[in-house]
Amino acid sequence: MHDAVPNPAKDRLQACFNAQKRAWTDQGGLSPERRDEALGALAETLVRHTEGFTKAIAADFGHRSPHETKLADLYPVIAALRHARKNFRRWMKPRRRTIQWMFQPGTGRVLYQPLGVVGIVSPWNYPVQLALWPLAGALAAGNRVMIKPSEVTPRTSALLEDVIAEVFDPTEVAVVQGGPDVARAFTHLPFDHLLFTGSTRVGRQVMQAAADNLVPVTLELGGKSPALIAADYPVMQAAERIAVGKLFNAGQTCIAPDYVLVPRDKQETFVAAYRDAVAGLYPTLAANPDYTAIVSDRHHARLRQLIDNARERGAQVHEINPGGETLDPAQRKLAPVVLTDVPDHAQAMQEEIFGPVLPIIPYDDVEQACRFIGARPHPLALYLFSHDKATAERILARTQSGGVAINDTLLHCVQEELPFGGVGPSGMGAYHGEAGFKTFSHARSVFRQARFNGAGMTKAPYGSRMNRLLSMLLR
Repeated sequence: MHDAVPNPAKDRLQACFNAQKRAWTDQGGLSPERRDEALGALAETLVRHTEGFTKAIAADFGHRSPHETKLADLYPVIAALRHARKNFRRWMKPRRRTIQWMFQPGTGRVLYQPLGVVGIVSPWNYPVQLALWPLAGALAAGNRVMIKPSEVTPRTSALLEDVIAEVFDPTEVAVVQGGPDVARAFTHLPFDHLLFTGSTRVGRQVMQAAADNLVPVTLELGGKSPALIAADYPVMQAAERIAVGKLFNAGQTCIAPDYVLVPRDKQETFVAAYRDAVAGLYPTLAANPDYTAIVSDRHHARLRQLIDNARERGAQVHEINPGGETLDPAQRKLAPVVLTDVPDHAQAMQEEIFGPVLPIIPYDDVEQACRFIGARPHPLALYLFSHDKATAERILARTQSGGVAINDTLLHCVQEELPFGGVGPSGMGAYHGEAGFKTFSHARSVFRQARFNGAGMTKAPYGSRMNRLLSMLLR
């Protein structure tokens, strides 16, 4: 597998890893003082390069809303860095633990220590956020870090490398660019932890590669995140909030609503309300600076094929083009689409959509909707719309997902005090805030024996005294 990597790229990758490992061996992790300095410096450097990243991402996408870049790629990372800087000293304080009475007056505590050299593999859809948000947790924990950004967004990856080099020595944090061969070699390195964000299919390959060196992994994948509208919730309000979450970044978001479960008698109302919501958000598409393009010709063609596949299998295709424009395929602006009567065997119901295409699934009662969700791989997110607390608790008890947002979409992801991660096919492990600090830390148990103690009671030669002790302990 490694032989496919050109030697210069492979050599640079290995040299970078070796340098960080040597620094770890010689100096250990980053000191609290260096963590504080680095977290603050990186946040300020990102602020200075805001316009540069906005332009680079727009060029990589063909068109990317500058507001979406600032809202979703830059703001969350800057906020995460500042949050980590403010709190990491509290997170790293040793925690006292209670010792069983028979081992007292010994004491116990847990130390949170850096793991060592951490690898981060980030995708193209949020190329700054998904490279640097996990970096905030890894730095707060004191690790040395290598980042492999996506080759699909090369301008952004190049700027990311320059920005990291402004703040860090390469033995602290380094960006390694390259194509799929470099990514494969990267995942085979014997890191102390590896975090990957991407598709479930590639996540399986990453986990297999990491297993060769027994490298623990955090996998942030995706899947088909449902939005479930309960009968009590206003359909028009749900339609608007789902449209906001679905069409942000033109649906190229791992936690975007992937399909909607709506009461059967409200399906037509929802479709009409969703159409109105889209028109309100994006009255035009082609030249609208707020509406993002699909990232590449290949991804654009995949989405067109997914729509055609649904139509061929009997689905009704409702294109929403408020201005009635002719969209140039070369610009890769894809009009929002709603699918109704979509059969379960259509591609749109079998694979993550990752674009502005929204299947609608009618249901007759909440139990049926929960069974529909439960019969499929656990999603990364669940969006539940209900003002009735009993209904909401019932649905939460009957479903599984990485995270949940009630009566809105996407916003659970940007709460630093909430762990973010998947479950089952949508991922393993979590980060953001203290959860990220703990993911990239080793919780090291330390027991200290007291000068005067009763440990002699438990050593050989055993006899009646031990029999009495065991009788008491096992009673």
